[in-house]
Amino acid sequence: MSINTVMKKNKLIGLVLLLSIALGQSACEKENEASTYEVAFDFSPDVTNPNDIVFENNSSGEFTHVRWDFGDGEVTDRMPASDGKTIVHNYRSEGEYDVRLTIWGSNSDLADNKSMSKKVVIDQDDPNYDPKLIWSDEFDGTSVNTSDWTLEVGTGDNGWGNNELQYYTNGDNVEVKDGKLIITAEKVDDNKERGSYKSTRMVTYKKQEFKYGRIEVRAKLPSGKGIWPAIWMLGANFESNYWPACGEMDIMEYVGYQPNVVHSTVHTSAGSGANGNGSSMSLPTCEEEFHVYGLNWSANKLVFYVDSPENVVHTYNPTNKTSENWPFNGSHFFILNVAVGGDWGGAQGIDNSIFPQTMEVDYIRVYELE
Repeated sequence: MSINTVMKKNKLIGLVLLLSIALGQSACEKENEASTYEVAFDFSPDVTNPNDIVFENNSSGEFTHVRWDFGDGEVTDRMPASDGKTIVHNYRSEGEYDVRLTIWGSNSDLADNKSMSKKVVIDQDDPNYDPKLIWSDEFDGTSVNTSDWTLEVGTGDNGWGNNELQYYTNGDNVEVKDGKLIITAEKVDDNKERGSYKSTRMVTYKKQEFKYGRIEVRAKLPSGKGIWPAIWMLGANFESNYWPACGEMDIMEYVGYQPNVVHSTVHTSAGSGANGNGSSMSLPTCEEEFHVYGLNWSANKLVFYVDSPENVVHTYNPTNKTSENWPFNGSHFFILNVAVGGDWGGAQGIDNSIFPQTMEVDYIRVYELE
């Protein structure tokens, strides 16, 4: 090997070493850059309304984006730091809320973030809160309002898809009385087969359909093994985009063989039926007293609750939303029904001695989300 060849080889090795050192220094500089900020915030009540809390982002260093989670189900988008400096948020209900501020560093890496949490205590409900009511049925008349509701009749395909045993009648098993809607499930015979029971299923399809909102239904539930009442919403495009692709939001379901436990469940192409995404809550007085079954439905999240938005039963919020897991950006309609038997309701049989059974509904209200 010639001397010139050796010198050229040594120069090449030297260049590689210099490049490696430079890249290492660059990586270190980026790592140091990612750590040159600290998260901090303070808050105070507004002088005119103590339910309005003023949040101040006091974070220091070089950060580019922020996100506020106010602890009541409301979360801001990831926004430029300049837009998230001062935020005023209204808390409608008394309670304690864990507020989290997240900030992101300047190297555009989503994993480069820091967070801080603080507890906010609200002493009273906001007396100034007056949500905009979009639609309601207060059931103040003497019959079902057919401008809003359609009574579905029959046993449905395969027992309404769930092997249910009731026949839904055209008005014989529903009445509006004393400001309440009353759906009655009754026994026809002792055979415990399809058609042995009568009940009601009513829908707002093509009459009252909604996209997003705060939904509240105040109801008292029936009891006994074999009963299966539900308050739910189904995608209005279900005739072309078949279930579960159309989306289903079960605001409240109840199976009588599991007393005093209410269920909220989401059904999509990503998970449906027994594999639906849901949670349950103990509610010892659900058969004896009226309770509010609610849903806060936004473009980003479904939050199901009982009696107040803070009493959350279930939250559905897929991180990466697709048509498979998030069919909730289109219109849905209401369904009220009391089933008998079926895959879930009749999983432990039917006690024929319980009939008749009623689900009473005081009102359905849909509010515009703030």
